[in-house]
Amino acid sequence: MAKVAMLGTGFIGDFYTFSLHGQRNRDRVHIVYSRDKDRGKAFAAKHGISRWTTSMKEAIADPEVEVVVIALPNNRHLEAVLMAAEAGKAVFCTKPLGCNAREAKQMLDAVEKALVMHGYMEDLVYTPKTLKALHSVRSGAIGDVIWARSRETHPGPHSDWFWTKEISGGGVLLDMGCHCIEIARNYIGKDIKPVEVICWAETLVKPIEAEDNALGWVRYENGAIGQFEVSWSFRGGMDLRDEVMGTDGTIWVNNFLRTGFEMFTAGGKGGYVAEKAETEKGWIFPVGDEVVELGYTDMFTDMFRAFENKTEAKETFYDGYVVNEIMDACYRSAKTKKWEPVKLEVWRGREKTSPINAIRDYDAGHLLVKEETMPDGRVKLILKDKKTGKITQQER
Repeated sequence: MAKVAMLGTGFIGDFYTFSLHGQRNRDRVHIVYSRDKDRGKAFAAKHGISRWTTSMKEAIADPEVEVVVIALPNNRHLEAVLMAAEAGKAVFCTKPLGCNAREAKQMLDAVEKALVMHGYMEDLVYTPKTLKALHSVRSGAIGDVIWARSRETHPGPHSDWFWTKEISGGGVLLDMGCHCIEIARNYIGKDIKPVEVICWAETLVKPIEAEDNALGWVRYENGAIGQFEVSWSFRGGMDLRDEVMGTDGTIWVNNFLRTGFEMFTAGGKGGYVAEKAETEKGWIFPVGDEVVELGYTDMFTDMFRAFENKTEAKETFYDGYVVNEIMDACYRSAKTKKWEPVKLEVWRGREKTSPINAIRDYDAGHLLVKEETMPDGRVKLILKDKKTGKITQQER
């Protein structure tokens, strides 16, 4: 059993603690830190935590604590990571790792210098559907991934600090683009280098300084594209969807909102429905077990197993750093309206990858463009002559 210091008592701290204490798990939150005395005391009582404190240093330095979990506003991640590394404690940090790549690199350097185990808590690459889809991709079920599209949209975050750029470091791109970018990296291959991005980001609806909507495309060295769509002004709940196109197949994943569990209620008696749900009346979309469906359970299982076995988690601070570098490039592109390079100071993947190539021979003289079965059962072939380049069709 690992004893945990939970830093933060907000919405995400709740989710993390529910996950850690759920399903008869053996890992427990031993002490919780909150900036607010009343919130810390109430959080500890709600979750059956023995200790609470308003001192981050005290929580991290507790001699019984083995793992520090960071569920704090973005601008406090660096401080907490440096403190945990100095104390020699394993540290798991919520997304995004830093407000920018410079901060993320500082955190990566700190944990690696201290030789402490570290995990980047990107929960959405751990959802049950995503894990199964990733297994299919890695087993070659859809061939080489050409395009991975990830969408996360909802009406906006729960806490005030998200809406304050000086605290959050950015808007919806930083808050949710990080999810979509890392999901696409996993599908395309984390060892394939992201080389350039183009991004649109605007403030369209909310009275804030940061962007509330963003779209972006990340081009990888092998030619694959990772596409993200994020919004803080989508109405109707939280929409989490991924689409993966390969040379031999396609995967569609719907993690939230339209997952096969729908309910109509005329009463609207009140109560929690699902994260970011906007109504308790009419057609609503409950979620069976949110901490499982959003990936928290599998994420913590992976990270604590890695902690026990002294191995790496599937998602580390290095992954968080790469995502921050990609997002920095996206912010540059949103300003210049041009493709911008991803400036990775550290690259640990393949040094050179060849372009995706799924061209197949049909016979000695032709390349296969397309094969299609027609409604009457005939098979039509579209072929390209290897010598002349002419495109023709024939039947068989």
